[in-house]
Amino acid sequence: MLRDAVEDDITGILAIYNHAIVNTTAIWNDTPADLANRLAWLRDRRGRGYPVIVAAQAGEILGYASFGDFRPFEGFRISVEHSVYVAEAARGRGLGRALVEALFAPARALGKQVMIGGVTGGNEASLALHARLGFRETGRMPGIGTKFGRRLDLVFMQKELY
Repeated sequence: MLRDAVEDDITGILAIYNHAIVNTTAIWNDTPADLANRLAWLRDRRGRGYPVIVAAQAGEILGYASFGDFRPFEGFRISVEHSVYVAEAARGRGLGRALVEALFAPARALGKQVMIGGVTGGNEASLALHARLGFRETGRMPGIGTKFGRRLDLVFMQKELY
């Protein structure tokens, strides 16, 4: 069910991504992405040697996860920031957990020691998922973003990968 993403998966990835943009505060964008944007993102991740993993069943993309650089400075070379999204109809099946766990080995193989998640404050499901996976809250930035006309908090959670 979990596998590396291929370009044919991009339509399913785009649908999940845009659903999150339009309906949730998980992504702090207001404007949906287009196919070219997500394809460039996939190619960039793969070009850097970073995984994009999908949960697929019967040809349908149910979720995806990836990681990239935390910050573009050499001193952060041991850290990555991950993202995970599950289609609304597929939530509650453990796919989020499986997808995030599938990122640990590739991160370690690349010499990464810390995985970071930036979670919207109030997203209790995501905060709980990360806590169950051994992430701990290491920072909270109140009101630094907006979406749907309200201010949002950003919660940083991190996991040591050794």
